[in-house]
Amino acid sequence: ASLPDARKGERLVLVTQQKDATRAAFQAFAKSKGAADLMIPAEVMVVPAVPVLGSGKLDFAGISRLVKERSQAPATAVA
Repeated sequence: ASLPDARKGERLVLVTQQKDATRAAFQAFAKSKGAADLMIPAEVMVVPAVPVLGSGKLDFAGISRLVKERSQAPATAVA
């Protein structure tokens, strides 16, 4: 998923159910496979369940909504 970014236009967010997932670990793995910096998510978001469709495929629209809701939640709570 992605979120708006004032400087780059958007920033990638990795959504996963893996509780111990970190950006640093993913970055090291991706770099070892030759991934460019542009391909590495700026943030890792751990969720209880990644949204899927009835067919079992990823629900990309649902994932995007989840990321947007969770990214706005702290700002709303503070206001």
